Amino acid sequence: MTVPTTARGARTRTALVAAARTVFERDGFTDSRIVDITREAGCATGSFYTWFASKAEILSAVLYEAQREVIVPRLDPDAADPFKELAEGHRQYFENYRRNASLMLVLEEVAAVDPAFRKVRRRRGEALARKTAAVIAQMQARGLADPSLDPYPTARALDGMVSHLAYYAFVLGDDLDLDTLTATTDQIWRNALGSGAPASP
Repeated sequence: MTVPTTARGARTRTALVAAARTVFERDGFTDSRIVDITREAGCATGSFYTWFASKAEILSAVLYEAQREVIVPRLDPDAADPFKELAEGHRQYFENYRRNASLMLVLEEVAAVDPAFRKVRRRRGEALARKTAAVIAQMQARGLADPSLDPYPTARALDGMVSHLAYYAFVLGDDLDLDTLTATTDQIWRNALGSGAPASP
């Protein structure tokens, strides 16, 4: 992937990435064409290959930009109520996922058929789970979570639950609003980690 060295080049690359997102969300990855992307961006097809080697490469750029938003914010395990911070983080995740729902559907499409994208997705999930596991371990040290739980698989299970709820709500169309999603994940995390604490009102 080529990095622009001029302002004009940066503008062209940014326009191509924005156009690619529009086309992927409209047509899906499989049915989209490079010529559709360049037409949407208002530039020549040759300009595409100045910056990207393939349709898959520009999709990587689109997903990188989008997934910087679709993350759970950094959590403070030393907070007075880490569960409250977790709930607020989940709400932000759901809001961000909702804004990017069409692109998340494209990601599901590509991950189903492309081993390279599955690998990227797995690495991203592992990185998030390690961060969540560190929070769980610190909560265990404070007596706020069941010490018998293995933090990493617990984090994997609970992070997966949150992401699947977002997918069902905002991609598949389950009738679940933000308040319901946040309250549900809050109580499930409290129950699963064995804190015995009731959810915040």
